[in-house]
Amino acid sequence: MLKAVIFDFDGVIVDTEPLHYQAFQEILVPLGMGYSWQEYVEHYMGFDDRDAFKESFLSVGRELSQERLHELIDAKAAAFHRVVAGGVPPYAGVVELIRELSGTVPLGLCSGALLSDIEPILSQLGLQSSFDAMVTADQVAASKPDPESYRVTLARLQELFPENGVTPSETLAIEDTPAGILSATGAGAQVLAVTNSYPPDRLSGACKVVESLAGIDLRGLRLLL
Repeated sequence: MLKAVIFDFDGVIVDTEPLHYQAFQEILVPLGMGYSWQEYVEHYMGFDDRDAFKESFLSVGRELSQERLHELIDAKAAAFHRVVAGGVPPYAGVVELIRELSGTVPLGLCSGALLSDIEPILSQLGLQSSFDAMVTADQVAASKPDPESYRVTLARLQELFPENGVTPSETLAIEDTPAGILSATGAGAQVLAVTNSYPPDRLSGACKVVESLAGIDLRGLRLLL
């Protein structure tokens, strides 16, 4: 039985990773701490902004106070908003799938991005009212691969839909990164992984790996569990 579906955001709904990378470099390069796109993919992608900045400073042996961290997060958010103002295209098939699922099964969004980064893009795509529960980086203490964000998302869906009997093992998470898969499976959910960001061999732990969400519908998701 499929009792709920939870979507990741970056890399599943829209390809914002290059935009996040651009915003990070806008902040870090003037500090002498820029890094390549390959380094971002291999090491930083999947972190929320908080942990990405902590790791950047740690990698060069520089201290980072909480006050300075919050300043950097705010500056990066402003840079990101400037980048996305012109619109961000969704991945093939994902908008159609979300619209089919919305109102049919409990639907969550679990992301390492900030809520303020997500909401403008959902509005651009006409999906601002599609999710029953949204858990973002600013609502949890630990980011993916820690399972906290998925545990919180599951708990909110269980509270909102007590009659549905939502259980982790009957919940399908849609993810694109190793960190996301670890987070979802750590909370007990099953995972459908899509190769938008990593090749299939990096997405072990998912019950199914697909190249695209195009053509996938509710019936197809139910067959995975």
